[in-house]
Amino acid sequence: MPTKAEAESYAATLTNSDIFRKVKASVRTLPNAQVEAVTPGSMTNPSNVKRVEGIVSKAKWDYYFAVANPSYTYPRFLQAVAKFPAFCGDYTDGRNADEICRRSLSAMFAHFAQETGGHSTVEFPVPEWRQALVYVREMGCSETGTGCGYNTECTDPVFNKVWTCGKDAAGGFKKYYGRGAKQLSYNYNYGPFSQAMFDGDQTVLLNDPDRVAESWLNLASAVFFFVYPQPPKPSMLHVVDGTWVPNDFDKSRQLGNDFPTTIQIINAECQDSPTKAAAQNRLNYYAEFAKDLGWDTSKESLKCAGMGRFDGGSSAAFNIYWEKDWKVGGDNKCQLVSYQTPYNALIDGQYSKCVEANWGITLK
Repeated sequence: MPTKAEAESYAATLTNSDIFRKVKASVRTLPNAQVEAVTPGSMTNPSNVKRVEGIVSKAKWDYYFAVANPSYTYPRFLQAVAKFPAFCGDYTDGRNADEICRRSLSAMFAHFAQETGGHSTVEFPVPEWRQALVYVREMGCSETGTGCGYNTECTDPVFNKVWTCGKDAAGGFKKYYGRGAKQLSYNYNYGPFSQAMFDGDQTVLLNDPDRVAESWLNLASAVFFFVYPQPPKPSMLHVVDGTWVPNDFDKSRQLGNDFPTTIQIINAECQDSPTKAAAQNRLNYYAEFAKDLGWDTSKESLKCAGMGRFDGGSSAAFNIYWEKDWKVGGDNKCQLVSYQTPYNALIDGQYSKCVEANWGITLK
């Protein structure tokens, strides 16, 4: 049986690759105590927060999100940004961090407008692109309802073992319907988000999913989705900042470093031809935000219709989850796999947890 130090050293050899190092750096997080200390204009704010403040002031936030739910505040947005230092962070290789930040914010806000927007010029007195963040919780869903169809995995013995659903006082499962700016849904999304927010602990948000609606997590969930890859899909951040380099297979599917590719990452709305209404909304909103934020969209392709999906042929296809090593010689070890498990190799300490859980041992 290996020691804990030996196990983590072995894990380091399995993740010793350029792509893994780049992705891990891009999803690094700041401790919550430091995040919650962030306030607008503070001299002690992290550098990426200061960059965002220089681009999106409180006044501009209020202008963009004129009809937003009061839960989506400017301070909470800055805290969400602070949690992920690579979002609007610095680059040491000559890339223009300010330009990338403007482009990232344009993309993120456009997706806000589609996912949580009012979509009504009759009901709301501002243009549609400024109607984002109306909803904190998915319409028609509640704690006392059926869960809006997101809880079938909780009754599946295999799936519920991976992302164990929390229960309420009456013994029923907690509800994992859409919450927050990205409308986070399903236990298999709440669990990984909880791990990223709470030092690898999936149980925090699986036991208290409404925390995503009631705190700065309502915006952090969207930043999380922006910076985290979903192999074989790269992260939206790496699409925007050029870290992800499409291969010939990606290019054959029209996938590249442009905004429509971020639409494919979300839900493949650009697969249809002609362009779906929802995808066209995102393109329209993106154009408006980019114009106001100072990003020149002529520098990228905005062709959406007919794009292919990401799959195993993509340059972004690499394994980020730990699973029991079933191979001969794999005793007391875990291996990297492509399918989702509770043990994310991008989070420190998860390899040891995988070994202990799968082999019934305690590493010391």
